[in-house]
Amino acid sequence: MALNNEVHARPPEALNARMRISYVVLFGELDMKPLRELCGKYGVEPPGEAANHFSADLGPFRLKWERHTEFTRYWFLVPATGTNALFERTAIEAVPPGWLKTLKGEVLVANHIELLPAPRGKLDEEKLSRQHFGGNALVGSAVAGGLGRAFTDFRIHADGFGRMLLHDGGMTPRQRGRTVQRLLEIDTYRVLALLTLPVARELMPQLGKFEAELGEITTTMRTASEADEPKLLDRLTLLHADVVRHHTASQFRFAAAKAYSDLVALRISELREERIEGLQLFAEFTDRRLAPAMRTCEAAAKRLDTVSERVSRATQMLSTRVDISREKQNQALLESMDRRARLQLRLQETVEGLSIAAITYYIVGLIGYLAKGLKEAGLLPVSDLVVTAASIPVVIAVVALGVRRVRKSIME
Repeated sequence: MALNNEVHARPPEALNARMRISYVVLFGELDMKPLRELCGKYGVEPPGEAANHFSADLGPFRLKWERHTEFTRYWFLVPATGTNALFERTAIEAVPPGWLKTLKGEVLVANHIELLPAPRGKLDEEKLSRQHFGGNALVGSAVAGGLGRAFTDFRIHADGFGRMLLHDGGMTPRQRGRTVQRLLEIDTYRVLALLTLPVARELMPQLGKFEAELGEITTTMRTASEADEPKLLDRLTLLHADVVRHHTASQFRFAAAKAYSDLVALRISELREERIEGLQLFAEFTDRRLAPAMRTCEAAAKRLDTVSERVSRATQMLSTRVDISREKQNQALLESMDRRARLQLRLQETVEGLSIAAITYYIVGLIGYLAKGLKEAGLLPVSDLVVTAASIPVVIAVVALGVRRVRKSIME
C-alpha cells in the first residue's frame, strides 16, 4: 500500500485560468510546527507527522505543503481577481506576516507566479519585460503543446522573489497545475544542483595541494633508504586520511547535483517547448548556465576519485617496500639466531665434555680413597693405584652414558 501510494505523492493542483501563486522553498526546513500552527489558526486539521505532502483551503488562500529530503516547499494560491497589474498583488500577502517569521531554514527559491488567460493578438515581449520584469531579458516558450506560454527572467526582484508569467490558451485545470509545477521545479532543482558548485570550487585548490604532496612523496620514494620508509609511510597515511575525509564530506553533494540536474532536464522535456521568436527557450538558458557548472562539479568529483586511487596505490606500493625490508631484517635476525644456536650447541658440547671429565675426576678420587683404605685394612690384595687406574675407563663410560640420558630426557 505504501509503495503504491508513493506513486501518487505530491500531486499537482488543479488550477483555475486566473490564479496568483507564491512559492517558497526552504533548505533544511523540516519542522512541521509552523504548518500545524497555521492550520490551527484557520481551524483546519493539520497533517500527521509521517506525512510528506498536504493541501487544504484555509479560506483567505489555499495552501500546499511538501516535505522532501533536503528541503520543504510551500505554495500559497489565491484567485487573480480585479484589475490589478501583474505582480502588483501577490498570494503571499494573504498569509499572516507573523507566521512567515516563524519559518526556519534558508530561503532557497522564492517566486511569484501569475496565471492568466492568453491575450488576444501578438504579445510585445519587450514591453512585457519593461513593465513587469525590470527590463531584464526574458526566457520563454510555448508549452504544453502550444496551449500555454511561459515567461520569466530568472532574476530576484526587490521583494526577494522571482517572477513567472503563464498565459493559458486552453489548458485543462490539471494541465495548468502540471505546467506550473514543472516550471517551478525547473527553478528549484536548478538551484539545488548549483549548491554543489561552491563545494567544487573550494575543493579544487585542496586537490592541487594533495597532488603536489603525493608527487613529492612518490619522487622521494625512488631514492629513499630503508630508514626513510616509515616516515614516508606516515606522510602517505596522513595524506590518505585527508583525501578520504574530503571525499566523504563531498560525495553526497556531488551525487545530489547529478540527480538534481537530471531532474531539471526531465522537467524541461516534459514542458514540450516550442520557440517564441526572439526568446531563449528554458532548455537553452538552463543548458548554457547549468551545464558548465555541472561539468565543473563532475570534474572535481572525478579528480578527487583519481587522487584517492593514486594515494591508495602509492600507499600499497610503499607498504610493500616496508614489508620487504622487514622480511629482510627478519631473515637476517633468524640467520643470526641460527648462528648463535650453533655456537651455543658447540659450547654446550664442550661443557658436557668438561663436566664428564670433572665428574670422572671426583668419582675416581673417591674410588682411590676407598681402595687405599681397603689396602691398609688388608682387605685388598692388589695395589690401590691399580684399582684407581682400572676404574677410570669404567667411570668415564658410566658418566658419559648418564649425561647422555639426562640430555635426551631434557630434549624429549
